[in-house]
Amino acid sequence: MYIPRQQASDLYTHLLRSTHPSSSPVLILTAVEVDGLCATHILVSLLKRDFIPHTIIPISGYADLQRAGANLILPLTRQRGGDGGTVVCLGLGGSIALDEILGLDGRTQDVELSGEGMDEHGVEVWVVDSHRPWNLDNVFGMSTLHQQEGEAAGRRPGVHEGKILPGYKPGKGGIIVWDDGDLEAELTAEKEAYFALQGMPEITEDDLALDDGEDDTGVEADVEDEAEGSTSGQKRKRSASPEDSDAGSDSEDESDRPRRRRRSSNSGDDIAIPSSLGGNPHSAQLDITSTPPPLLSSPPKRKEPSAQQMRKQLLKLRRKHEATLDKYYDLGTSGAEPVSSMIYGLASELGRDDNELLWWAIVGVTSVTMSPAHDRSKISPLRTLLQDDVVRHNPTPREDLQRSQSVEGIIPTTARGPTDKSIRLSPEPRFLLIRHWSLYESMLHSPYLATRLHVWSDNGRKRLHKLLAKMGISLQEAAKGYLHMDSELKRTLRKRVLKFAEQYNLDGLVPGDNGVKGKDGWGFVRSWGWEGTWSAEDVAIVVGSILEVGTNSNPSYNTRVRNLPTPPHSSDDGMGDDNAADLPDYVTQRFFRAYDALGPTKGLQTLSRNLPSAQNLYKAILRVGSALISKKQIRHLRAFRMGVVKEGPDVAVFTHPGALVRLAAWVGEAISVLEAEKGRKPGKNNDEALVLGCLDEGRSVYVVVGLGGGNGWSATGKVRSKAEIKEREERKKRKAAEKAAQKAARARKREERRQLRQERNAANGLDSDVEESESEAETESASSDSDDPDNDSDCDDETASRKKRRGLNRFGHAFQQVVEETGSRVRIDSFEHSVVEVQKEDLPGFLEALSLKTVVG
Repeated sequence: MYIPRQQASDLYTHLLRSTHPSSSPVLILTAVEVDGLCATHILVSLLKRDFIPHTIIPISGYADLQRAGANLILPLTRQRGGDGGTVVCLGLGGSIALDEILGLDGRTQDVELSGEGMDEHGVEVWVVDSHRPWNLDNVFGMSTLHQQEGEAAGRRPGVHEGKILPGYKPGKGGIIVWDDGDLEAELTAEKEAYFALQGMPEITEDDLALDDGEDDTGVEADVEDEAEGSTSGQKRKRSASPEDSDAGSDSEDESDRPRRRRRSSNSGDDIAIPSSLGGNPHSAQLDITSTPPPLLSSPPKRKEPSAQQMRKQLLKLRRKHEATLDKYYDLGTSGAEPVSSMIYGLASELGRDDNELLWWAIVGVTSVTMSPAHDRSKISPLRTLLQDDVVRHNPTPREDLQRSQSVEGIIPTTARGPTDKSIRLSPEPRFLLIRHWSLYESMLHSPYLATRLHVWSDNGRKRLHKLLAKMGISLQEAAKGYLHMDSELKRTLRKRVLKFAEQYNLDGLVPGDNGVKGKDGWGFVRSWGWEGTWSAEDVAIVVGSILEVGTNSNPSYNTRVRNLPTPPHSSDDGMGDDNAADLPDYVTQRFFRAYDALGPTKGLQTLSRNLPSAQNLYKAILRVGSALISKKQIRHLRAFRMGVVKEGPDVAVFTHPGALVRLAAWVGEAISVLEAEKGRKPGKNNDEALVLGCLDEGRSVYVVVGLGGGNGWSATGKVRSKAEIKEREERKKRKAAEKAAQKAARARKREERRQLRQERNAANGLDSDVEESESEAETESASSDSDDPDNDSDCDDETASRKKRRGLNRFGHAFQQVVEETGSRVRIDSFEHSVVEVQKEDLPGFLEALSLKTVVG
């Protein structure tokens, strides 16, 4: 089932009313990611205010989810002696059949329980997930017992075709998906196909083959009977009396005329004239005058389709609907509205939104924006709405209004006062952790800047130094901490960057003054009094690094850090789980440490302590990424590019999928920039797709991620080739020359008119100063208006080029196909379907088979 967005508050209101001291606590199953953490904070804040007991459970993969279902959720069901309860899945569960993996479908090894069924088990599972595609059983399906009995899903009270209506009464249990607004808008055909298949009987090609065998024998018998009947009938007609023959011929003519007409029209040899078999002219006249009108007014009787024809039509229709669902599932994975935004929307509907909840929503949305697979078309409107809420919750004090306007182009680094905890908009540049690093280190480790300046080579470093020199910033000044730089440089940094950004192919390095309110692309900054000021991007980076590499800030921790342990599961990779119990639970430790880093009281101290971990992570990304590109270790296969990290001091860092995804995004961005600078257009032959693997020597497996083709891939700014840059500069020079010529011509005409006016006024003895000033003002305004279209001509072309939609990531589907075809020992346990673990010996065959698949939709 699914519930529209505007009705989600009704579910929470019912939960509040039905909660009592003996109620089971709400189980919050959270994905181990920054967006899920922020959504958890918002939801927990609401539950605490309403004194609703709750339990937070981090879930790192399908094995953890299945274990939570068996140990925590099944005991809540009425069939197990529980009273029901509420389970909230944040950032997980939307792409899998939750009934099955949680054990709520009634298919269990417990004979007694499976005999009773799981109808109305009383456990409601709220699914708030941004992973697409949806599992349609979660969206449109009902409980297993209803489907087994043939009862339509829409017959459940308050539910119509999977949609929860305003009159729905919770409490019976089931999967409830929170619609972000796309279900009814985009899944109309899939919804129709899903419910059509629910009402169809199962039919296959084998059933038709059996019917063909039966029909062949039946048809032969019918033909023999018909032949015998026709010969005997002719004998009877010859021996009958004339009266009987006339009567029989009339009856036969009435019943067989339509069939004869069709046969004669199909043969085309001769034309049949309606007459009786006895040749009676009178009967022929009657047939001509009386019989044709009904034939013309009523069409001939259609022959009813046989059972075999009906089965063929049913199979054809079933194939059509199945193809619709297969097409939806095969589109590939993508991202939708962040989970933190959905939960913040719930708080807004309840009237509970405040500055703290708004900040968590901002950090969650910002973390999704930084991922390589985000949908830019869906994130941009959300950022605009969040900007409006920032202005609403954080009005600028009157005494600071004039000062804020004068320093609007400067990124804030300090609070307005010792008690200032407000959120502000800031023109954040694409420099990494700039408030907590030197300007040089921030620019060097910025993925956006490093990939466009080619800092993996000596020439790239020289380009960076030359850019700083043109901006008027010495290397000694840039090596200082940004907070200790010259105030004049900090005040004019944005203007200096904008001046040379286009020359170095750095469009989008700093936000401009475009957009509806002139602040499109601006970031968010929050202060904690004199303790510190952090941007939302910096917070998301540090919290993400805690989840991915832990909190050890020792520079030598790269050689000692260990990957997340393999959760117990069926041994499909040849590795036993005997040692898993001896390993510490890195998931829980890192999750709750990251959760504390977002806390309202001691979160800032936790962020500051773990800042070195984030810096070390991005240093490792720069080292490994530079080595892969400079040593030409990225190979071009048939369907994608491929690279493997299997040696070096930083290998252990990238055995975590999240860190490996960051590295893959860095490498993929660098490759796309190199290709674009050569003049090659993106999106051809799947060359944007990238597969990156990292060896985990301790477990003898490769962690493999597949990226590319998503809407957010290489969408961080237009990359122009050298020819395009040269042509653009020449075009700008021509426009500037034309504009100067037009301006000179206007000035010349204006001077001529002024001289004529002076001569005329001197002859008449009039004072023309006022008239001259007015005429000049009108001329200037007209000239400025005429210049406007030239300034925006290039922007329209760039905007149109960015609207081209990219394909979706189909690596998850391709991984599953390769496993089925090759039998490789592969473990798919991540909610990101483009992340797998492959046994060390099976990697070559796995990649070879994968190169034959379509990995970008």
